[in-house]
Amino acid sequence: MEHTQQRVVHANVVFGNKSENELISKAKKGDKQAFRSLYDEHIGRVYALCYRLTGEKGMAEDASQEVFIQLWKKLGNFDGQSQFSTWLHSVTANITISYMRKQKGWVQRMFNLESSGINEMPAEENSTDVDLEALVIRLPERARMVFVLHAIEGYRHEDIASMLNMAVGSSKAQFFRAKQLLKDFMGVDDE
Repeated sequence: MEHTQQRVVHANVVFGNKSENELISKAKKGDKQAFRSLYDEHIGRVYALCYRLTGEKGMAEDASQEVFIQLWKKLGNFDGQSQFSTWLHSVTANITISYMRKQKGWVQRMFNLESSGINEMPAEENSTDVDLEALVIRLPERARMVFVLHAIEGYRHEDIASMLNMAVGSSKAQFFRAKQLLKDFMGVDDE
């Protein structure tokens, strides 16, 4: 019985994404329609991760575009050893972080973010519905990135530290900071 279950699971892995695998194969050969189909299938998840990491709609749109530009160039690196969506998720996180590093200097020159008041917006009082997404966006950049990667996307602190060029302890500290700030935003006291 167990052997049959393993074969069924293997069959689902092999045949479950047959159309996506065909699209990937065609896109690797330069088929733009196949790539467009992959784009249509995955843009929502890519944008959502970009938005969570950047905290800004315009930057998330630009980062999403950069992800798909790089994906067109790097699709040949996908070896099929993991699910395409898993690989794309990792690529998206790395490209978005890199994109943010490039943009940070420009953004800081154009706007003094610390004096903009964006992080000082009051949380909704007397609200029973907490918009966690809106609260996460209010977090300082490093704390937000670590929080999103660890709490929402499930990365380990060791992986986050490598992605963000920081010590593992710094990743853990930023995560703790993010949790404390979120509690403050929601008016939750530590007990």
